[in-house]
Amino acid sequence: MDVLIVGGGSMGTWFGSAVDASVAYTDIDPDAAADAAAATNGRVADLENEGRYDAVCLAVPMAHVGEAVAEYAPIAERVIIDVSGVMAAPVEAMNAHASEIERASLHPLFAPQRAPGTVAVVRESSGRTTERLLEDLTNAGNDLLETTVAEHDEAMETIQARTHAAVLAFALAAREVPDGFETPVYDGLEDLAKTVTGGTPHVYGEIQRTFAGADAVADAAAQIAEADGEEFERLYESIAERWHGDTTPGSVADGDWIADAADANQEGGDPE
Repeated sequence: MDVLIVGGGSMGTWFGSAVDASVAYTDIDPDAAADAAAATNGRVADLENEGRYDAVCLAVPMAHVGEAVAEYAPIAERVIIDVSGVMAAPVEAMNAHASEIERASLHPLFAPQRAPGTVAVVRESSGRTTERLLEDLTNAGNDLLETTVAEHDEAMETIQARTHAAVLAFALAAREVPDGFETPVYDGLEDLAKTVTGGTPHVYGEIQRTFAGADAVADAAAQIAEADGEEFERLYESIAERWHGDTTPGSVADGDWIADAADANQEGGDPE
C-alpha cells in the first residue's frame, strides 16, 4: 500500500512508523519531509510524477486541516484520513471533497514520543483499506477508542483546553518555594506543569484557539477567589460531590475525607 503523509512533523512521523506500508512525505518544509522519510524508511514524495496514492494521511495543524483535505483529496485513491487532533473540520471537509472514498479521523491521545497509546477513531466511511491501517496501529501497540465527531470535540474542551489552561495558570501563578515545603498536591501540580511546559508552544496555542476552555477556567478561579466563609464551603462541597459522589459525613466511602481534610487544615497540615 502506498501512503502519502502530508506533514513531516512528529505526528506524521509517528503515523509513518506505525503503519506497514510504503510511505512518502510532503511538507511545506522540505527538510521536515526528508527527516521524516529518513526516520521511517520512507521517501520524499514526488507529487508531480507519482500520481495517486492508496491512502492520504493529513498530519497538519488543526487550523489548516480543512483546506489540506480539499487540496489532497483528489490524489487519494481509496482512503483519506487525518491525525490533526480535531474532528469536525476534517470530517466535514472529507464529506465535501472525498465522498466517494473511505474516510476516517484519528486522534492519538498522546505525544508521539510516548507512543503507543490510545487513538480516538471516527470511522466516517470505513472499508478494507481503512481497516488495514487501523489494524497496523493496533499491531503497533495502540488501543483504538471508537467515538463520534461531537463526542470527541466536546471532550477535548475539557481534556485538553481546560486542563492545559488550568495547569498553565498554576505554573504562571506559582512562586518558588523552599525545599521541604512541598505537599503531595503541590508535587502533583509541579509535575504536570513541567510536562505541559515541556511541549511545543504553537501546539498548545492551537488547542486553545480550537477548543473553548480557558475562559471557563478563569471564571471558575474567580468564583473560588471571591467566595468566603460559608459560600466557599458550599462551593467546595458541591465540587467534592461531583468528583466523589455522596459527601455526607459518616464513613470514608461516603465522603468522611472532607472532615479529615478540615481537621488537617485546622492542625496546619495538608488534607492529602
